[in-house]
Amino acid sequence: MKLFYAPGACSLSPHIVAQEAGIDLQLVKVDTKTKTIAVEGDFWAINPKGYVPAIELDNGQILTEGPAIVQYLADLKPESKLAPANGTWARTRLQEVLGYINSEIHKSYSPLFNPKVLPEVRTERHEYLHRRYALLDKQLAGRKYLFGDHFTIADAYLFVVTNWARSTKVDLSDFTNLQAFQQRVAARPAVQAAMQAEGLIPADKAA
Repeated sequence: MKLFYAPGACSLSPHIVAQEAGIDLQLVKVDTKTKTIAVEGDFWAINPKGYVPAIELDNGQILTEGPAIVQYLADLKPESKLAPANGTWARTRLQEVLGYINSEIHKSYSPLFNPKVLPEVRTERHEYLHRRYALLDKQLAGRKYLFGDHFTIADAYLFVVTNWARSTKVDLSDFTNLQAFQQRVAARPAVQAAMQAEGLIPADKAA
């Protein structure tokens, strides 16, 4: 199975999930500016949407969209308990949070990576993210992870997109629960292994 990724992008989320579940992935790095793959050429031929993540299954099928990919990976290894079983109320709640992170957090960062974005748009996005993070900070109160003491695919997704706050200068200092969560997730061996593999942290920093 191949994971098409860009270092530190949202594709880090399925990379972390695969590490947590013990799923072997062949990493294929994508240049997100030129839409090219170092080894195999045109990324548009892999994913017509033009963005990561995408995974290529052993049967040649291509699956895109991070929330779908992480659920697929979790279901390959149900013993990992990275996602509740399909058809359960707990799974529905997990999908609810994945949807919230995707639409309200992930996508709100997108304009902040554009150096040409207007200052008023940048300010509005910062304020919007602050309001949306408040709900997640409240959910994390008294918990190690979003759903309690057990790490799930939603935690991997939230960790990855929230890591973008530093480079986009989004101030999260009001959210002590969220900050503790980020530190807790960053210390997980599987997370460190994924970040090391993508060149985001040096080898001597990995557990």
